[in-house]
Amino acid sequence: MAGNQKFPSDLLLIAGLVIITDIFVLIPVLSGSFIRTALGLPMVLFLPGYALIAMLFPEKGGLEWMERIALSVGISIAVVPLIGLALSFSPWGIKEIPLLVSLSVFTLLMCGVAYVRRMRLPEDRTFGVSFKASILALFAEFLDKPESKTEKTLRIFLVLSVLVLIGTVVYIFLVPQDKEPFTEFYILGPEKMAENYKTDYIQGESGTYIIGITNNEYKTMNYTMDVRLGNTSLPLPVDLQNIRLAHNTTLEEPLEITPSIEGKNMELEFLLFNETEKNIPYRDLRLWINVTEEV
Repeated sequence: MAGNQKFPSDLLLIAGLVIITDIFVLIPVLSGSFIRTALGLPMVLFLPGYALIAMLFPEKGGLEWMERIALSVGISIAVVPLIGLALSFSPWGIKEIPLLVSLSVFTLLMCGVAYVRRMRLPEDRTFGVSFKASILALFAEFLDKPESKTEKTLRIFLVLSVLVLIGTVVYIFLVPQDKEPFTEFYILGPEKMAENYKTDYIQGESGTYIIGITNNEYKTMNYTMDVRLGNTSLPLPVDLQNIRLAHNTTLEEPLEITPSIEGKNMELEFLLFNETEKNIPYRDLRLWINVTEEV
């Protein structure tokens, strides 16, 4: 009878791994741990694909479990770039946190739909995973089941692929990876999009820009800003005069500009200085604006 099954262990494991990965990425004290990398790889290479396969094939006999594993890797590799492409057209862009949230929502949603579809099936037709039985079945299939040459080749290929994936993970853990520290510095328009910047002013008129700074320096950074029109520094709000950012955090603050001089094609400079160099900008951005006399 449908609806009597307990929550499938494979879906529970997938959902649990998603939540644990989110915790290790989003909590700063844990984000520097090697466990974050160990969890991040399955999050990108396996979990979304497995959840989607579980949703599409809730019944026994549709796919063997080894086929599900192989397809899960391939589909994950296809799904993640598609989600990244969708994010590139969104206000959030392709950044770590929006991508993590999108993958998490997608995977958990697919697990939820897969659970509902399984619960609507009779128990004897519902796909499920017994991890102990799966391991025993794997050895039994390799030792006892007669296989065609094609099946044997496919199984060897799958085993080699898994070994390569495991070897890659081990390499990442054991070999130090040099990560280049950097700071993202960007300007957005009033709608928080990289467009529709105000460039034409009437003297005395104000315009608003969103200043964005993301610290990827692997340490807490202190920044200062200067905004110049010509050779004149413009007043800044307190939040942008002295900026302290922890690693892997982003600041986005509105900045209202009121040009005080008239002219065409004037250079509006946004200069960001770090804590070690106060005279040479660490990052700089420019817009060219026109300021006309009020009619």
